[in-house]
Amino acid sequence: MSDLRIEPLTAAAFAPFGDVLEARGAADRIINQGMCGRYHDRARLDFGPGGRAGISIFQARTRSLPYRLDLVERHPEGSQAFLPMTDDPFLVIVAEAGPDGPTGLRAFITDGAQGVNLHRGTWHGVLTPLSGSGLFAVVDRIGTSANLQEYPLDPAIIVRA
Repeated sequence: MSDLRIEPLTAAAFAPFGDVLEARGAADRIINQGMCGRYHDRARLDFGPGGRAGISIFQARTRSLPYRLDLVERHPEGSQAFLPMTDDPFLVIVAEAGPDGPTGLRAFITDGAQGVNLHRGTWHGVLTPLSGSGLFAVVDRIGTSANLQEYPLDPAIIVRA
């Protein structure tokens, strides 16, 4: 078994895999009679033919570190956005697509005020809250075709802080 170290989630580091969803810096627009900042168009949603955008609620069990990673998955027909409904950090594990499966695994930790949008086809770990309720709004593709591919990791990888 090999180890994978966690790094902070930043837009630059995460760019090959998706979008970081956060309200940082000055808002793009001020709306609602000056009472609301809009951080506009922060994710590239991508839903393949025959699908539509849907919003679901996920209730994930909390995990702890060190975390045993033995499976990654991807969604070839649509992007997938995870929006935490609490201010608790969660782990985001991603990998590049290699010729024989996922490669170059990376582990990120959110700061409690960030969500992510995974690009279509990005290998990723399962939803991994590290504390709190594990409650998330998820925006992803709804359709009748298969949109899930799983890849078991053998040997498993241990994710450490």
